[in-house]
Amino acid sequence: MSHGRGVTSADVQAPLLVFPDPAPALLARTLDLAGHSWKAVGNASFATQDEPSGGWGGAVVAADEDPEGAFGICRALRKRDVALQPVLLLVSGTHLDELELREDLFDDFCLTPFHPQELEARLRHLLWSTGHGTHPEILEYAELSLNVETYQASVAGQPLDLTYMEYELLKFFVTHANKVCSREQLLSRVWGYEYYGGARTVDVHVRRLRAKLGENHAALIHTVRSVGYRFGNAY
Repeated sequence: MSHGRGVTSADVQAPLLVFPDPAPALLARTLDLAGHSWKAVGNASFATQDEPSGGWGGAVVAADEDPEGAFGICRALRKRDVALQPVLLLVSGTHLDELELREDLFDDFCLTPFHPQELEARLRHLLWSTGHGTHPEILEYAELSLNVETYQASVAGQPLDLTYMEYELLKFFVTHANKVCSREQLLSRVWGYEYYGGARTVDVHVRRLRAKLGENHAALIHTVRSVGYRFGNAY
Protein backbone atom coordinates (compact mmCIF):
# COMPACT_ATOMS: atom_id res chain seq x y z
CA MET A 1 0.00 0.00 0.00
CA SER A 2 1.32 3.46 -0.90
CA HIS A 3 1.17 6.34 1.53
CA GLY A 4 1.07 10.07 0.87
CA ARG A 5 2.37 12.41 3.54
CA GLY A 6 0.31 15.58 3.86
CA VAL A 7 2.04 18.82 4.73
CA THR A 8 -0.60 20.90 6.47
CA SER A 9 -3.94 19.12 6.40
CA ALA A 10 -3.16 15.82 8.13
CA ASP A 11 -4.10 17.11 11.57
CA VAL A 12 -7.48 18.51 10.57
CA GLN A 13 -8.66 16.32 7.70
CA ALA A 14 -9.23 12.58 7.58
CA PRO A 15 -7.07 10.85 4.95
CA LEU A 16 -8.35 10.65 1.40
CA LEU A 17 -8.77 7.27 -0.24
CA VAL A 18 -6.90 7.16 -3.54
CA PHE A 19 -7.28 4.54 -6.29
CA PRO A 20 -5.30 2.81 -7.78
CA ASP A 21 -2.28 1.63 -5.83
CA PRO A 22 0.29 2.88 -6.58
CA ALA A 23 -1.26 6.27 -7.21
CA PRO A 24 -0.44 8.01 -10.51
CA ALA A 25 2.67 10.13 -10.05
CA LEU A 26 1.04 13.48 -10.94
CA LEU A 27 -1.90 12.80 -8.64
CA ALA A 28 0.38 11.83 -5.75
CA ARG A 29 2.52 14.93 -6.23
CA THR A 30 -0.52 17.22 -6.48
CA LEU A 31 -2.05 15.86 -3.28
CA ASP A 32 1.25 16.07 -1.41
CA LEU A 33 1.97 19.64 -2.48
CA ALA A 34 -1.57 20.69 -1.52
CA GLY A 35 -1.08 19.24 1.96
CA HIS A 36 -3.59 16.39 1.81
CA SER A 37 -3.17 13.22 3.84
CA TRP A 38 -4.00 10.18 1.72
CA LYS A 39 -3.68 6.42 1.29
CA ALA A 40 -3.74 4.47 -1.97
CA VAL A 41 -5.73 1.23 -2.17
CA GLY A 42 -5.95 -1.36 -4.92
CA ASN A 43 -9.54 -2.58 -4.48
CA ALA A 44 -12.69 -2.32 -2.35
CA SER A 45 -11.43 -4.90 0.16
CA PHE A 46 -8.36 -2.79 0.94
CA ALA A 47 -10.60 0.27 1.16
CA THR A 48 -12.32 -1.39 4.11
CA GLN A 49 -9.26 -3.09 5.57
CA ASP A 50 -7.09 0.05 5.54
CA GLU A 51 -9.79 2.52 6.54
CA PRO A 52 -8.59 4.90 9.30
CA SER A 53 -10.34 4.74 12.64
CA GLY A 54 -12.00 8.06 11.95
CA GLY A 55 -13.09 7.02 8.46
CA TRP A 56 -12.06 8.32 5.06
CA GLY A 57 -12.26 12.02 4.37
CA GLY A 58 -13.27 11.44 0.75
CA ALA A 59 -11.92 9.68 -2.31
CA VAL A 60 -10.04 10.47 -5.51
CA VAL A 61 -10.46 7.66 -8.02
CA ALA A 62 -8.41 7.56 -11.23
CA ALA A 63 -10.17 5.62 -13.97
CA ASP A 64 -7.58 5.91 -16.74
CA GLU A 65 -5.83 2.54 -16.53
CA ASP A 66 -8.57 0.42 -14.96
CA PRO A 67 -12.01 1.95 -15.61
CA GLU A 68 -13.97 -1.08 -14.41
CA GLY A 69 -11.91 -1.32 -11.24
CA ALA A 70 -12.42 2.40 -10.65
CA PHE A 71 -16.18 2.22 -11.12
CA GLY A 72 -16.23 -0.89 -8.95
CA ILE A 73 -14.59 0.85 -6.00
CA CYS A 74 -16.85 3.89 -6.48
CA ARG A 75 -19.86 1.58 -6.35
CA ALA A 76 -18.59 -0.09 -3.17
CA LEU A 77 -18.00 3.27 -1.49
CA ARG A 78 -21.53 4.41 -2.36
CA LYS A 79 -23.19 1.18 -1.17
CA ARG A 80 -21.94 1.54 2.39
CA ASP A 81 -24.43 2.11 5.20
CA VAL A 82 -23.27 5.72 5.02
CA ALA A 83 -22.14 6.48 1.47
CA LEU A 84 -18.68 7.99 1.28
CA GLN A 85 -18.58 11.59 0.15
CA PRO A 86 -17.07 13.29 -1.68
CA VAL A 87 -15.82 11.12 -4.53
CA LEU A 88 -13.83 12.83 -7.28
CA LEU A 89 -13.41 10.76 -10.43
CA LEU A 90 -10.49 11.31 -12.80
CA VAL A 91 -11.30 10.18 -16.31
CA SER A 92 -9.84 10.57 -19.78
CA GLY A 93 -11.84 12.00 -22.65
CA THR A 94 -11.98 8.58 -24.32
CA HIS A 95 -13.91 7.20 -21.33
CA LEU A 96 -16.45 10.00 -20.97
CA ASP A 97 -19.20 7.88 -22.52
CA GLU A 98 -18.79 5.41 -19.66
CA LEU A 99 -20.05 8.03 -17.17
CA GLU A 100 -23.56 7.76 -18.58
CA LEU A 101 -26.00 6.28 -16.04
CA ARG A 102 -23.19 6.22 -13.44
CA GLU A 103 -23.60 9.78 -12.14
CA ASP A 104 -24.62 8.45 -8.71
CA LEU A 105 -21.17 6.90 -8.23
CA PHE A 106 -19.25 10.20 -7.92
CA ASP A 107 -19.76 13.83 -6.92
CA ASP A 108 -17.63 15.43 -9.62
CA PHE A 109 -15.18 14.41 -12.33
CA CYS A 110 -12.02 15.93 -13.75
CA LEU A 111 -10.59 15.20 -17.18
CA THR A 112 -7.08 13.83 -17.44
CA PRO A 113 -4.41 14.86 -18.00
CA PHE A 114 -5.38 17.48 -15.44
CA HIS A 115 -3.81 20.75 -14.37
CA PRO A 116 -2.80 20.47 -10.68
CA GLN A 117 -4.48 23.78 -9.84
CA GLU A 118 -7.77 22.66 -11.36
CA LEU A 119 -7.72 19.33 -9.54
CA GLU A 120 -6.99 21.05 -6.23
CA ALA A 121 -9.75 23.60 -6.85
CA ARG A 122 -12.33 20.90 -7.55
CA LEU A 123 -11.22 18.82 -4.58
CA ARG A 124 -11.25 21.73 -2.15
CA HIS A 125 -14.72 22.74 -3.34
CA LEU A 126 -16.03 19.20 -2.89
CA LEU A 127 -14.49 18.82 0.56
CA TRP A 128 -15.90 22.10 1.70
CA SER A 129 -19.38 21.46 0.28
CA THR A 130 -19.59 18.09 2.06
CA GLY A 131 -18.29 19.37 5.39
CA HIS A 132 -14.83 17.80 5.14
CA GLY A 133 -12.88 20.94 4.37
CA THR A 134 -10.89 23.13 6.69
CA HIS A 135 -11.92 26.61 7.81
CA PRO A 136 -12.01 28.73 4.66
CA GLU A 137 -9.28 31.22 3.93
CA ILE A 138 -10.72 34.56 2.85
CA LEU A 139 -8.83 37.10 0.76
CA GLU A 140 -10.17 40.63 0.85
CA TYR A 141 -9.39 43.88 -0.90
CA ALA A 142 -11.72 46.84 -0.47
CA GLU A 143 -15.21 45.44 -1.20
CA LEU A 144 -13.81 42.38 -2.97
CA SER A 145 -13.81 39.01 -1.16
CA LEU A 146 -12.43 35.65 -2.34
CA ASN A 147 -13.03 32.34 -0.58
CA VAL A 148 -9.93 30.26 -1.31
CA GLU A 149 -11.60 26.99 -0.22
CA THR A 150 -14.75 27.20 -2.33
CA TYR A 151 -13.32 29.28 -5.20
CA GLN A 152 -16.14 31.78 -4.84
CA ALA A 153 -15.77 35.53 -5.16
CA SER A 154 -18.01 38.47 -4.41
CA VAL A 155 -17.85 42.24 -4.68
CA ALA A 156 -19.86 44.46 -2.33
CA GLY A 157 -21.61 41.28 -1.17
CA GLN A 158 -22.74 40.30 -4.67
CA PRO A 159 -21.45 36.94 -6.02
CA LEU A 160 -19.27 37.03 -9.13
CA ASP A 161 -19.81 34.39 -11.80
CA LEU A 162 -16.17 33.68 -12.69
CA THR A 163 -14.59 30.92 -14.72
CA TYR A 164 -11.75 28.97 -13.15
CA MET A 165 -9.02 31.01 -14.87
CA GLU A 166 -10.78 34.32 -14.22
CA TYR A 167 -10.82 33.43 -10.53
CA GLU A 168 -7.14 32.43 -10.58
CA LEU A 169 -6.21 35.70 -12.27
CA LEU A 170 -8.23 37.75 -9.80
CA LYS A 171 -6.70 35.88 -6.86
CA PHE A 172 -3.22 36.57 -8.20
CA PHE A 173 -4.05 40.25 -8.57
CA VAL A 174 -5.39 40.46 -5.00
CA THR A 175 -2.36 38.71 -3.52
CA HIS A 176 -0.02 41.01 -5.50
CA ALA A 177 -1.92 44.25 -5.07
CA ASN A 178 -0.21 47.49 -6.16
CA LYS A 179 2.53 45.60 -8.01
CA VAL A 180 3.01 46.00 -11.75
CA CYS A 181 2.91 42.63 -13.52
CA SER A 182 3.85 42.10 -17.13
CA ARG A 183 1.69 39.95 -19.38
CA GLU A 184 4.50 37.39 -19.53
CA GLN A 185 4.63 37.19 -15.73
CA LEU A 186 0.89 36.69 -15.54
CA LEU A 187 0.98 33.95 -18.18
CA SER A 188 3.73 32.15 -16.29
CA ARG A 189 2.31 32.52 -12.78
CA VAL A 190 -1.42 32.08 -13.49
CA TRP A 191 -1.60 29.87 -16.57
CA GLY A 192 1.63 27.99 -15.91
CA TYR A 193 4.79 27.51 -17.90
CA GLU A 194 3.18 24.77 -19.99
CA TYR A 195 0.55 27.14 -21.39
CA TYR A 196 1.24 27.94 -25.02
CA GLY A 197 -1.23 30.77 -25.50
CA GLY A 198 -0.04 34.29 -26.20
CA ALA A 199 -0.19 37.45 -24.12
CA ARG A 200 -3.49 38.20 -25.85
CA THR A 201 -5.04 35.63 -23.49
CA VAL A 202 -4.25 37.88 -20.53
CA ASP A 203 -5.90 40.90 -22.17
CA VAL A 204 -9.06 38.92 -22.91
CA HIS A 205 -9.35 37.67 -19.33
CA VAL A 206 -8.69 41.14 -17.91
CA ARG A 207 -11.43 42.59 -20.12
CA ARG A 208 -13.86 39.93 -18.89
CA LEU A 209 -12.86 40.49 -15.27
CA ARG A 210 -13.43 44.22 -15.55
CA ALA A 211 -16.86 43.62 -17.04
CA LYS A 212 -17.82 41.25 -14.23
CA LEU A 213 -16.47 43.55 -11.51
CA GLY A 214 -18.83 46.24 -12.76
CA GLU A 215 -18.42 49.96 -13.35
CA ASN A 216 -17.68 50.79 -9.72
CA HIS A 217 -14.81 48.29 -9.40
CA ALA A 218 -13.45 47.69 -12.91
CA ALA A 219 -10.90 50.48 -12.34
CA LEU A 220 -9.15 48.30 -9.74
CA ILE A 221 -7.31 46.73 -12.69
CA HIS A 222 -5.08 49.40 -14.20
CA THR A 223 -3.39 49.07 -17.57
CA VAL A 224 0.31 49.97 -17.46
CA ARG A 225 1.17 51.04 -20.98
CA SER A 226 3.67 48.76 -22.79
CA VAL A 227 4.11 46.63 -19.64
CA GLY A 228 1.01 44.93 -18.28
CA TYR A 229 -1.34 45.54 -15.38
CA ARG A 230 -1.48 46.74 -11.79
CA PHE A 231 -4.26 45.84 -9.38
CA GLY A 232 -5.33 48.22 -6.64
CA ASN A 233 -6.75 51.63 -5.87
CA ALA A 234 -5.32 54.60 -7.71
CA TYR A 235 -2.18 56.10 -6.20
